[in-house]
Amino acid sequence: MKYIQPIMNFLINFFDSSFFIVVGGISVIIMIGTFLYSVYLIMQGIIPVWYRLGKGLARRNIAIFAEVEEFNSLKDMLVDSKLFKPKNIHQIQINNIKKADNYTVFLVHWSKYKNNINDIVTMKKDSTALVIYSPQNEGMIDSESLNLINSHRNSIIVNFRGRLINDIFVSLITTVYSK
Repeated sequence: MKYIQPIMNFLINFFDSSFFIVVGGISVIIMIGTFLYSVYLIMQGIIPVWYRLGKGLARRNIAIFAEVEEFNSLKDMLVDSKLFKPKNIHQIQINNIKKADNYTVFLVHWSKYKNNINDIVTMKKDSTALVIYSPQNEGMIDSESLNLINSHRNSIIVNFRGRLINDIFVSLITTVYSK
């Protein structure tokens, strides 16, 4: 016990020297600068993505090009994910394709609308996301249609339902929402 007190006094005096005070002050300044720079990077990188995603989920409308049975199944899947509101999901039937002109995400069930893909792609704007849902058990997409779809920006082909929600979600982030 009597040996601890002199050692403690020596350590206190040693680290109380001006060298350690200066090094400690510089270290604190570097840590504060790093913290502020980190906050700046978060504000520049993450906040805009969250903002765009929030606007996308709250306000953007999804046009589903599908027949009634498939539409109900796709809509239920999207609503059950709790990411999309039912009021933002709309069915587009074959005889009313032009009705989808103002929607910002197109979800096309391939087997039923493959003959109308030219009309859909022509109507699609660059800022509109096009997601083609083509389950393999309903037939493959021909190479001519693949080239047509690939020639347009923000176009995705999906074969699995699990992947479908992810691709729509990412499309909401990567495409611009404007009123």
